[in-house]
Amino acid sequence: MVIVCLAVLRDGTPSLTSKSRAVKTLSGGPCPAAPRRTNARRPVEPSQTMPRYFGLSNHRHGDPTAAAVLLVNLGTPDAPTPRAVRRYLAQFLADPRVVELPRWLWRIVLHGLILRVRPARSAALYAKIWTAQGSPLAVGTAALAERLQASLRAQRPGPILVRHAMRYGQPGIGPVLRELAQAGVQRVLVLPLFPQYSATTTASALDAVAREFARWRWVPEQRVITDYHADARHVEALARSVEAYWQRNGRAQRLLLSFHGIPERNLRLGDPYFCQCHATARRLRERLGLGEEELIVTFQSRVGRAKWLQPYTEATLRDLPAQGIRRVQVLCPGFAIDCLETLEEIALTNHARFLHAGGERFEYIPALNAGDDQVAALTDLVLRHAQGWPEFDPAFDAARAAAQAGAARARHEKIRDARR
Repeated sequence: MVIVCLAVLRDGTPSLTSKSRAVKTLSGGPCPAAPRRTNARRPVEPSQTMPRYFGLSNHRHGDPTAAAVLLVNLGTPDAPTPRAVRRYLAQFLADPRVVELPRWLWRIVLHGLILRVRPARSAALYAKIWTAQGSPLAVGTAALAERLQASLRAQRPGPILVRHAMRYGQPGIGPVLRELAQAGVQRVLVLPLFPQYSATTTASALDAVAREFARWRWVPEQRVITDYHADARHVEALARSVEAYWQRNGRAQRLLLSFHGIPERNLRLGDPYFCQCHATARRLRERLGLGEEELIVTFQSRVGRAKWLQPYTEATLRDLPAQGIRRVQVLCPGFAIDCLETLEEIALTNHARFLHAGGERFEYIPALNAGDDQVAALTDLVLRHAQGWPEFDPAFDAARAAAQAGAARARHEKIRDARR
């Protein structure tokens, strides 16, 4: 009998691509360790062993503290190249929240087929929307975090930091949270930038936050905004973006709302995403004063042969011209920031399909991005969810807080000196 020991990649996936990563031994014998990677930790003496949990060894009682808002978006490759896209997809598609298949089976499909074919295709699509500044999703998310920081500082005197992280890719959730710890943050409000909750997006982001904090010695106080699909300020921001577009360009025959799709099975298993998408659409339709037939809800980005949420965006746009609907405007309310799925899939690919099917006018209404209305809506959302935290108190007194911190530090040093 032969036992095969496999080297393990960073994402925990066995690699069978190199003889140096597979070691065979006879039954009963020891299984040699995989060849050490260049970034592997070297063995150290027990007294030098790294602590089990992350912590700040230089912490002193009375040090300044702060609160933070962590915006989490899905993620993007570092570059529009097959290598960068492969690295991104390997992390994204390995998430069991995204693909709920048996792990052993999915790894075979993922590493044996998908990661061999899809990166080059996806890289070509990313190249179409890439800008001089980089990925639109990365640039837009960073801009939103910066503007939200400025908005909160203008309304609250306390020490509040706003940072952004990506569930997949860079900047990662773990490194960003550790940077916040170094800045003295003891309270964190996590805001996934997914207006409608889904286990495939929001829950995955919260999983990553929880896994990071599971490795901390001093876990900060946490609050989470799981969705804001029905938030009045958010719906108002969407409505104002549509009205502003209408004022500049006129109205089309139909307003089509295209949400990202998920497998229909997820709905049967209890995911609220489908219902929340329709709730957003209903509130937006009512706010815009549209009739039920004037606004259409569809779902895009279907992958594979399984049945996903319907109706499909692609099929709907293909069929509308035959029904006499030759002028449409498309809004994607599930995306806070424009990305591949809006800029390429909708504004380019589905635009061309609609015209090919006989359509005459197709217009994509941009996401809210880092615009004034989105910043105002998220500021209001954050302030409501952070009530009770001292840093968010309108009456926060920085001088008084510094004096109290100094007194606490003095008491700590007195106790420390007495113990020596």
